[in-house]
Amino acid sequence: MKTNEINKARKLFPYLKKGVVYFNHASTGPMSSRVKESLNELLYLKSEGKIDDYKELLRRADESKQLFGKLLNTTADRIAFTSNTSSGLNILAQGIRWEKGDRIILADVEFPANVYPFMNLKEIGVEIDFVKSENGIVTAEDLIHTITPKTKLISVSFVQFLSGYRIDLEKLGTTCKERGIILSLDAIQGLGALTLDVQKCNIDFISCGTQKWMLGLQGMAFIYISEELQSSLKTSSVGWLSVENAWDLIDHNFTLKKTANRYQPGTLNTFGIYTINASLKMFDEFGFNNIEEQVLSNSQYLIEQLANTEFIPLLKNFSKKNLAGIVSFKREDAENIFNYLQEKNIVTAAREGIVRLSPHFYNTKDEINNVVAELKNY
Repeated sequence: MKTNEINKARKLFPYLKKGVVYFNHASTGPMSSRVKESLNELLYLKSEGKIDDYKELLRRADESKQLFGKLLNTTADRIAFTSNTSSGLNILAQGIRWEKGDRIILADVEFPANVYPFMNLKEIGVEIDFVKSENGIVTAEDLIHTITPKTKLISVSFVQFLSGYRIDLEKLGTTCKERGIILSLDAIQGLGALTLDVQKCNIDFISCGTQKWMLGLQGMAFIYISEELQSSLKTSSVGWLSVENAWDLIDHNFTLKKTANRYQPGTLNTFGIYTINASLKMFDEFGFNNIEEQVLSNSQYLIEQLANTEFIPLLKNFSKKNLAGIVSFKREDAENIFNYLQEKNIVTAAREGIVRLSPHFYNTKDEINNVVAELKNY
């Protein structure tokens, strides 16, 4: 992105006026002024304006789904809103028609949201094959080599939450398609920083919270589900909005919607929808592809600068195709480093003995230089 575009974006983040360097988008993204304005508008409507404006909520929900479709190369009818990544993955885990002895492949470095919904299936005879990581990384090849004739599902992170490693989804998706295996994605550490083509990568299912790289609210998420997968699932949880003629309130015609909207059983998260709508429109304005290139440029630059210090990044020698927005290094004193940087107004994260830095597209090379300089002074 050009410097003037980055400067334009930076004006949308009020916290920057306080001199804070925020490299923690892999945990919680800050609210932009666009989001703040959107929420203020909603608060006004709910307190002294048109309090019951359901049509406007639906308009923003539909517009947001169109933008998600643009980001993922799919259509709006394949998107549904949910409350968090775990709840989305439970829709899948409880919807598949399992048989005793079916197997699931997971990496041993997955965030628990992408593990426990599937471990919960053990009581019905579903087994999990955990693929052991090497230096905190599990590749597409590692997962493919673990496939057996009983493998029914592979669920993997788009970007690994500790190392920042981006898996080769096209390779994995092609193999899953050839072998009739469902491919599910926890995309929370990728979307908002990266684009994703669900058609090209043969993705069957995505669950993604919006509070990290997408700069939305906690308690707001979405799923993508392919039409083919939806047609094979049972719908384990339904509500009054799951059916075709939802507003025929006393007809009770139990005909489930053919779109992904059947997974939205009741009242939608109004504040979450207003928020993600504002964020997605901002991303679209700057360009999803432009944002990805800037995130990758920042990651590459940060890795290069850290490589010349004692804080060796985990992805030091990896190619651009395996990078995303997270740059991490392992240290026994990770918590102390985190606290030291916090005192310098630099916000990072410490997880499992790893210091994790996660700058977004509007962060600058000068900020990266500042962070690296403070690390050298540690």
